[in-house]
Amino acid sequence: MTVAEHSGLRTFKADLHLHTCLSPCGDWEMSPRDLILRCREAGLELIAVCDHNSAENAAAAMRAGQRTGLAVLPGMEVCTREEVHILALFEELDQALAMQAFVYAGLPGENQPEVFGYQVVANEDNEVVSENPRLLIGATQHSLEQVVHRTHALGGLSISAHVDRPANGIINQLGFIPPDLALDGVEVSYRVPLAQARQRFPMIGARACITSSDAHFLKEIGRAATTFRMAAASLREVGRALRAEQGRGVLS
Repeated sequence: MTVAEHSGLRTFKADLHLHTCLSPCGDWEMSPRDLILRCREAGLELIAVCDHNSAENAAAAMRAGQRTGLAVLPGMEVCTREEVHILALFEELDQALAMQAFVYAGLPGENQPEVFGYQVVANEDNEVVSENPRLLIGATQHSLEQVVHRTHALGGLSISAHVDRPANGIINQLGFIPPDLALDGVEVSYRVPLAQARQRFPMIGARACITSSDAHFLKEIGRAATTFRMAAASLREVGRALRAEQGRGVLS
């Protein structure tokens, strides 16, 4: 690798899979404001807010991030018809909200807070705005291919979440990773050191691989993160790092 390829590049500590109090399996302590403050304490420089099947807290997290200088990508963790979890990551809020509309159109059922947990929409000042009535913990009626295709059509990145996990990981759900599925990368959970991921899960193959905290509670933030070499904390640069373009890449 030449010196020119490294010009303008530096490392960024990123966690591209974080939940807020909107996710029913999370907690109120994961308000957008407090999430951002904890991420700063953990030394993160780029995060993605990926609540289950919704992006309704992404705007508040992005505004809270602007206050502290933390780059925040809007996204969501979509549960496909096959019950595979896919991270849909975007640069702009309107892209994420367009993906949310697509997901909502195929998301049946109503939430039962006493069973699944509360789904709180909050602002950047820790004020409750509303409660989402949809069954966000459920599976959509959209197929894996449809979710990936729609994410790309909106300009996003599609990453298969926690492929090492027996629950909602693509390997366990399907038994393999479809070779023609246009994923931008795969994610392993904090349980698997990134350096060991390909050895322990050979099906990952040559696909770009990251790790994330998948935090639902403040104490879980920082238990895993990915170090990227990039020119900036942006979705475009993450995509280039996943493709290992011009000196960019996933370091650890």
